[in-house]
Amino acid sequence: MIFLNNRLIPEKKAIVSVFDHGFLYGDGIYETLRSYSGVVFKIDEHIERLFRSASMISLKISKTQEMIKSAIYKTIKANRLSDAVVRMSVSRGKGPIGLDPELCPKPTFVIIAYPFKGHPKGNYQRGVKVTIVNTRRNFKGALDPRIKSLNFLNNILAKIEAKRSGAYEAIMLNYRGYIAEGTISNVFFVKDGLLCTPEIGVGILDGITRRLIIDIARERGIGISEGRFRLDDIYKAQEVFISSTTMEVMPVVEVDDIKISARPGRITRMLHKAYKEKVEEYIRKAGFKGTRNSK
Repeated sequence: MIFLNNRLIPEKKAIVSVFDHGFLYGDGIYETLRSYSGVVFKIDEHIERLFRSASMISLKISKTQEMIKSAIYKTIKANRLSDAVVRMSVSRGKGPIGLDPELCPKPTFVIIAYPFKGHPKGNYQRGVKVTIVNTRRNFKGALDPRIKSLNFLNNILAKIEAKRSGAYEAIMLNYRGYIAEGTISNVFFVKDGLLCTPEIGVGILDGITRRLIIDIARERGIGISEGRFRLDDIYKAQEVFISSTTMEVMPVVEVDDIKISARPGRITRMLHKAYKEKVEEYIRKAGFKGTRNSK
């Protein structure tokens, strides 16, 4: 069952016009969320970011945050899901061919929920390989990466490079050669006792998982360095990992052909464990509120 605009309908009937500007031009935004035991983690933050992306492209969403939250849970329930991935998309909508946003009177709103099958356990136990690709991250002055845009061609080109090199994920540099982010992930590495991650100013998405990891590290007394880093910084790191809504904390043991470590590092493992604990705490609180509100 797909939530399309204002109602749930079967997938086969969930049809979007070929004149939708999301299809024609990639004109729209999206969010990916994860449900644990029927509770959508950080749902408010994801919806807030959706509205921010909409504002940045002058797209008006004709729904309140509460309406969207209700639609997400309705979609999960309709598909009888518990552990799920939720993809929420809003396009400019149907209109005549042309770039003017005013050609589209009404946006198209879609929610898709599907089972979360997890990532191979071996990836967390042994770590993965990433590669630095030639495709540069979009220049933030041309297309601000804080907009979670439906136009993903930049990331797709980087993914093609990663697949050709046999890597799990591609890491992109910005136009000045600073480390930016992966195709679907933020980048972290440990060097000289500090947890390092590219600053927002280099042109990256301020990932919700990224923010939580930084908060956890601070709680655990780990020094944080948000800055501008070159390839040599990550090549000489003691630990590397990438993060996203679905991956959480994914250890990296090889960057290009440089072996970072034989196995996932201590800080990486500790942060992933602490992240899991935050998820469990969130679920407990959500369950308590649900029980309390039902009385």
